[in-house]
Amino acid sequence: MATLLGCESPCTRGKRRNYSSNIITKFTATKITGQGFSRGTQLPGGLLQERDKRAKWNGIPTLLQKLYESSHPNSDLSHAHTFLKLLLSQLSVEAMSFVTEDRKTAQESTFPNTYTFDLFGGVDVSLTFLWRYWTEINICASVTTVNDDLVKDCLSVLYNCCICTEGVTKSLAARDDFVLFLFTLMTNKKTFLQTATLIEDILGVKKEMIQLEGIPNLSGLVQSFDQQQLANFCRILSVTISEPDVGNDDKHTLLAKNAQQKRNASPSRAEVNQVTLLSIPGFIERLCKLATRKVSEATGANFLQELEDWYTWLDNALVLDALMQMATEEPEQSKSSDESSLATSPLRHRLPQSMKIVHEIMYKVEVLYVLCVLLMGRQRNQVHKMLAEFRLIPGLNNLFDKLIWRKYTVSNHVVHGQNENCDCSPEISFKIQFLRLLQSFSDHHENKYLLLNSQELNELSAISMKANIPEVEALVNTDRSLVCDGKKGLLTRLLTVMKREPPDSSFRFWQARAVESFLRGATSYADQMFLLKRGLLEHILFCIIDSGCTSRDVLQSYFDLLGELMKFNIDAFKRFNKYVNTPEKFQMFLTQINSSLVDSNMLVRCIVLSLDRFESQTEDVKVVEVLSECCLLSYMARVENRLSFLFRLVNIINVQTLTQENVSCLNTSLVILMLARRKAKLPFYLNALREKEYAEKYPGCLLNNFHNLLRFWQRHYLNKDKDSTCLENSSCIPFSYWKETVSVLLGSDRTSLCAIASYIDEPFMDLDRDLLED
Repeated sequence: MATLLGCESPCTRGKRRNYSSNIITKFTATKITGQGFSRGTQLPGGLLQERDKRAKWNGIPTLLQKLYESSHPNSDLSHAHTFLKLLLSQLSVEAMSFVTEDRKTAQESTFPNTYTFDLFGGVDVSLTFLWRYWTEINICASVTTVNDDLVKDCLSVLYNCCICTEGVTKSLAARDDFVLFLFTLMTNKKTFLQTATLIEDILGVKKEMIQLEGIPNLSGLVQSFDQQQLANFCRILSVTISEPDVGNDDKHTLLAKNAQQKRNASPSRAEVNQVTLLSIPGFIERLCKLATRKVSEATGANFLQELEDWYTWLDNALVLDALMQMATEEPEQSKSSDESSLATSPLRHRLPQSMKIVHEIMYKVEVLYVLCVLLMGRQRNQVHKMLAEFRLIPGLNNLFDKLIWRKYTVSNHVVHGQNENCDCSPEISFKIQFLRLLQSFSDHHENKYLLLNSQELNELSAISMKANIPEVEALVNTDRSLVCDGKKGLLTRLLTVMKREPPDSSFRFWQARAVESFLRGATSYADQMFLLKRGLLEHILFCIIDSGCTSRDVLQSYFDLLGELMKFNIDAFKRFNKYVNTPEKFQMFLTQINSSLVDSNMLVRCIVLSLDRFESQTEDVKVVEVLSECCLLSYMARVENRLSFLFRLVNIINVQTLTQENVSCLNTSLVILMLARRKAKLPFYLNALREKEYAEKYPGCLLNNFHNLLRFWQRHYLNKDKDSTCLENSSCIPFSYWKETVSVLLGSDRTSLCAIASYIDEPFMDLDRDLLED
């Protein structure tokens, strides 16, 4: 609810208290004790009018009193609607002010009308009409006396209050019966927009996530939506299927996540909601149609600027949706759910073309987000099968040049960071969401080949045949009727625009992540060569060495992509040596790697693994030639350099700071030691760690930390099939060997030369024994 003194400015607070403090004091006491006035309409009308001018209430309490008197059964609701519209006009001014100004600096004292409306019971009076409407329709089964326009204005009043007064939103969110009631209002097309917008605002502050299965006849409700309503409904769904952000970095540590998973073994509400949605007939198919339907193409060089101008005063598409609704309404509105009806409305042509396009873009953002979340959920395989069947990828490929990545360049175009919740323009949000979807779609799944067209699939087959290696099973099993159409597949189009991005553009981060996901999993020589032939390696090296890129996020994504592109591929290392052809370039490359091992360790792992494999292929003349000439392989072949990486990798992490972001450092250090163990050199590496400790005058510190990290590793990975599979596929080292090596390192026998304990002197043993205690 509103802050009791919220309508007073600091300079008038003392004077205003002389006029109205008694009334406010009584309301304050009522809210605390529950005794006394329950609403402002109980006050004498004369008193309200007398105090109105002095207190600057703008007639709101008097209007509310009249509104309340008109709300009784058998009263003339036309009068009530007149009073409500007068109130709405005053609240709307403040709501629009809030939308167009900086919300972070806005305070409730900025919105005296909304505060006064809430203080004198306006929210409760508005709810009275909504409950009456619902009762007459659902319980009495009678013709309702509350018309759609009155319901619509009641919803708008509540939304305006929620915008300007957070307490109203929270109090409404706490009422589960009211939230479920709002969903029933969505069956009325005339009030759908206002209902959806209010629900979205309320769910955003609700403490507990709503359970979709509790909504009466959810399946029938969703199936009754036309395409535009379904797109709007996705804005609501996004809140119900996403795991809540804990908002605290400490909670993101793997230690904390594992502890939480133990406490919450059952599926979360978000996961249950995802299952509920997938059970609705035709739901995914309709989302795919929404995501891929075409829109008119804007003309003129100022499209992006025009789009940004619209966005500066649009909040959650409220104004835009209202205008679009006005433009598409006809005197005799058809009940057809045919999406083409939107385009055939004569009024639609009166809107600026850029508005039509941004309207479609904003909805596509929400639809892609819902699909992306479902792709990352427990029903991933089921979702994948449906997205393939309904040709999502070919449809997006057809939209790529005309809508997703239009050929407009704006020199001062500012790109936000990779936080998907950032306050981006619709155009930016659309591109990022599209790239996140591609990443989720390709990651460790055989359907990734749907991102290519038939000609490109044939090219992969030819690469395998030329190299005399069998085709990847997933490629052979790809249904050619479901792949991309046209001259280029989606992956190739993405590579094209990737090369055109400015060096520090954060689009590069998402683009690299999407391409990397295509390569992740079991290493495919054909996939790598397909990308190498399109100049990807040279582009990445240019970005890392020559472009002046300083964004750590972009560089990290390029290091990871480079690692997947070069792993076990002798041709890639040969190309690397051709590009990095001077000592200065190589030194710059090393400087970038060493500047942040958390960012570059996956590339380090790739080089170490590749070197190990190439050293076992000395019968191959080409491999021997590259081994002798490649500066990168020669650098990693020197044991002192591998040891240097190992020292730093172990030193920059500990159990308490391990996250999904930096746990790869632990696994890279393990790869170095596993390869050493294969060659019976593990004692040499462990002794080197011990000598490093003493040289740094911190005996036991490094090895005890590593010991604790490996104990955590056992707890974390031995209970996670997915993670273990990823480790095995990415390294080509059986997971059994990972487990065995960790067990050997953690051995308690101090006479074993392969046990960490043997290299820690007794006085320094188990410095951090309790770090893993729950």
